[in-house]
Amino acid sequence: MAKNKLSTIATRRKFLGGAAVAGVATIAMPQVSRAQTVTLKMQGSWGAKDVFNEMAEDYVKRVNEMASGRLKIDYLVGGAVVHPFQVLDGVHNGVIDGAHTVTVYWYGKHKAASLFGTGPVFGFNANEGLGWIHNGGGYQLFEELQTQIMKVNVKSFFVMPMPTQPLGWFKKPITKAADLKGLKYRTVGLAADLFQAMGTPVTQLPGGEIVPAMERGVIDGFEFNNPTSDRRFGAQDVAKYYMMGSHHQATEYFEIMFNRTKYNALPKELQAVLQYSAEAVSSANEWKAMDYYSKDLQELITKDKVNVLRTPKDVFDAQIKAWDVLIKDLEKDAFMKKVMDSQRAWVKRVVYYGMYNATDYRGAFDHHFPGVLKI
Repeated sequence: MAKNKLSTIATRRKFLGGAAVAGVATIAMPQVSRAQTVTLKMQGSWGAKDVFNEMAEDYVKRVNEMASGRLKIDYLVGGAVVHPFQVLDGVHNGVIDGAHTVTVYWYGKHKAASLFGTGPVFGFNANEGLGWIHNGGGYQLFEELQTQIMKVNVKSFFVMPMPTQPLGWFKKPITKAADLKGLKYRTVGLAADLFQAMGTPVTQLPGGEIVPAMERGVIDGFEFNNPTSDRRFGAQDVAKYYMMGSHHQATEYFEIMFNRTKYNALPKELQAVLQYSAEAVSSANEWKAMDYYSKDLQELITKDKVNVLRTPKDVFDAQIKAWDVLIKDLEKDAFMKKVMDSQRAWVKRVVYYGMYNATDYRGAFDHHFPGVLKI
């Protein structure tokens, strides 16, 4: 008994001694790590007041807090170093280390970029689109576009499933597709091709240039993205008709990009911080958008006296027909056809399940809030 007791005491002392050593190591390691901080300079494509700028900062905050001092992102607003539409070049060339943007801003380099955020409407929403990117082969196709076709020195992540983008802002209501013919309009990406096919001349502008262009008569109508961004840059001061719903940009996501050489030079655990912070902020941004966008839409109605209207079915039908024509032309490019084939295969399976299984949300809403939804 005495021998066993002594053995137990010795074992306990050995364990506690080992724990003490381990404790010292645990305390010391972060101090060593913090002395090896890597700083990355990231620029957004957004103005300082835009909610997208806030969402970019949400990502930076997560990276900086999870990296425990070993990695730090310094964030700059759109235009601080390069033009908002030129962040891809800036990251590729190492002028900036990273960017928070959307692929449509650089689709002029390759139209396939627009398929990863602002492509044809096949029936999937943005959340289902992110599902395609993460689990349906979309990310592998984007890597092929970056590394094999365009050969850009960029590594990207996709975050934040954006709600459908409204048809936008006009001085008179859009009652039919013919109202868009000859109207000078602002949009970007393949949506520009879509509207031009519908007889609508398009000017592509970043958010900060839209209201001045409307004031000068350069454009007659525009879309940007959502009620919060639009309200913050003063859309309600230059137009009083806000048309909700459209097929021009039904699905879009942020692209968070880094210079691939600098990304590859990071330890694997810091690469993981950049990736998993993107996945975390994707949900955080979406939930924030639910709150912000819905509040701002109501304030546009009640405070700013904006006429919020549903885009007429005639416009949706005309857009679908225009997309059909564009798709045939886009599919002449083998890679673009491969991307759209992959999307259609995902949609046919995933949206089929979603449509069959979804409850009758409209019926439930109308039951509890009769007469509110007048569409």
